[in-house]
Amino acid sequence: MNKSSIFFSITFVFIISISSIIVAFIFLMDYDQQNYTEKLNNKYTIVARATLFHLNNFISKKELEKQVKSYNMTEISNKKVQREIIEKAKVLQKITAKIGSTAIMVYNRRNYLLIVHKNTTLLLKDDDYQPYRYHTIRTIFGLVLLIIILDYILTIRRIKPLRKLKREMDKFAKGDLDISCARDGEDEISQVSNSFQNAVNQIKKLNQSRQLFLRNIMHELKTPITKGRISVEMIDNSKQKQRLINVFEKLELLINEFTSIEQITSGDGIKNVRTYKLSDIIDEAIDLSMISQDKIVIDIKNNWNIKVDFKLFTTAIKNLIDNGIKYSIDKRVVLETSFDKISFISQGNPMQYDLSHYLEPFTQDKISHKSFGLGLYIVHNIMKAHGLEFTYEHKNSYNYFSFEGITKLLVS
Repeated sequence: MNKSSIFFSITFVFIISISSIIVAFIFLMDYDQQNYTEKLNNKYTIVARATLFHLNNFISKKELEKQVKSYNMTEISNKKVQREIIEKAKVLQKITAKIGSTAIMVYNRRNYLLIVHKNTTLLLKDDDYQPYRYHTIRTIFGLVLLIIILDYILTIRRIKPLRKLKREMDKFAKGDLDISCARDGEDEISQVSNSFQNAVNQIKKLNQSRQLFLRNIMHELKTPITKGRISVEMIDNSKQKQRLINVFEKLELLINEFTSIEQITSGDGIKNVRTYKLSDIIDEAIDLSMISQDKIVIDIKNNWNIKVDFKLFTTAIKNLIDNGIKYSIDKRVVLETSFDKISFISQGNPMQYDLSHYLEPFTQDKISHKSFGLGLYIVHNIMKAHGLEFTYEHKNSYNYFSFEGITKLLVS
């Protein structure tokens, strides 16, 4: 159990409480027993002394009755019963003196006081003695302990839904919107669970609306773009023709980037994971880039088998190849692998801002008009979806963009 959890804290508090009650009960029982025994001894001492004084004619019978009147001691006058008790009783304490002897005895859970003086034997029964006294205390203690244990069980049962709520929230944090934490009830945990469920349902609706919106836009734009490209080919003016071609190419690029964004953010992209050769992924990325072979140098030291989403991973590599060529001085890019990463190396100036600045959508340098600022944003999210780290460094006049942590994806 996690020591910082509320369940551990409640359990710890109840254990301390129960332990404290048990210790207090032990001390209380010991103290009460000693105190009660002391009172009985004082009582029997007074009765025994007064009786022996009377038997030795030190005090009168009237004085004896006066001294023992409040102690409620009854004499057992039946000789047969007296003999039976004396023979079978357990002696707790016996005192012998010149004026006589006394003994405190227990028989059938009753206390008796035996007084012997010469030929006289008296057996007194203590009518005030309560043999059930300790059982009563034990019963009270048992009831208190039972109540505390029941309180603990009820408390744990009341907050137990928090565990389910936490599990559902963990699933939600990982991008899983198919969760169910709604509860019937008016308590605070039910209210929080239901509010969270309502929020998740609202997010699902917004997410579905966003996906539908993007897909409809992409679908509606593809048709006029295709018609426009066909119409452009009929224009004779080469300058205007090239301008229009560039416009349509940018629109196609924007639609493709929106497609990648929609696939990543919807959570569907990382579900199509299979094992592929790294060389096959790179070849597909080069084909998508539509660049000549002289613009890219491939240095693969290990042709790994990696478990990835082929379409997304290919898009990420294609974006970095395009990025390296567009912003390099010599319009070339080197793709190489090392122990735990894939690097894209190109000669050029360092980026104006930190990498984190370019990982936001629609972010680009002021001097750039070659993209919509979605390339690195898409790459970053694809790597994040695969559990990899996207890094950048500039050294010796070269820019290094890398996918680190490739060993996580390796398949033996």
